Amino acid sequence: MSETSIPSVDELSQRARKILEVLRGVFSVPDISDISGEPFKVLVRTIISQSTSEVNTRRAFENLLAKMPVTPQSLSEADVKCIEEALRVAGLHKNKSVTLKEVSRIVVEKFGGSLDFIYSLPLNEARERLMSLPGVGPKTADIVLLFCAKKSVLPVDTHVSRVSKRLGLVPKEENRYESIRARIEKLYSPKDYFDVHMLFIALGRKFCKSIKPRCHQCVINYLCPSYGSFRDNL
Repeated sequence: MSETSIPSVDELSQRARKILEVLRGVFSVPDISDISGEPFKVLVRTIISQSTSEVNTRRAFENLLAKMPVTPQSLSEADVKCIEEALRVAGLHKNKSVTLKEVSRIVVEKFGGSLDFIYSLPLNEARERLMSLPGVGPKTADIVLLFCAKKSVLPVDTHVSRVSKRLGLVPKEENRYESIRARIEKLYSPKDYFDVHMLFIALGRKFCKSIKPRCHQCVINYLCPSYGSFRDNL
């Protein structure tokens, strides 16, 4: 398929399913229960992860855990300098520390010290409530909702966005988060959203890199309409 051809809805759906099938055979998908955890801790970790690597995110979160209980009450009462010290490795540590203190304060004062509302509220209502918190955009909210409450939503990070565009599942000129998310969700069953999210990230990290993607090594290059566009860059 050429990069400029426009596949029919059926062709796109079939290719999307084939992509998922192949990726499942190449990458392992963690059990969602192994990486979910308490909603507040997942929220904190996701805020820390903004604009930094997974390695630095993990180190910063572990630093924070070593210094204090990662609870709304504890973080709201903590000295911001102590939080900054823990998050220094993740970058933007001053901004993130202020954000985490403010988020924690609001969760304590407005949400009764818990994010358990995500389990009982409808998806859109829970999403809006999460996004009312400072530093919480749609991706961060969607991660908490999918990972913790198993809501039918597919978070779109930079890897998922890049991979979905290069695979032709989303128009390459589309940059609106909600539109990208909706387009990918239409191609897959809600029961597959977690796998799609994790597998697209794995593909983006190993093969479909932002700069100099490893197209000739990629396990799904024969399904990718962008394959010919990047081979010369390798």
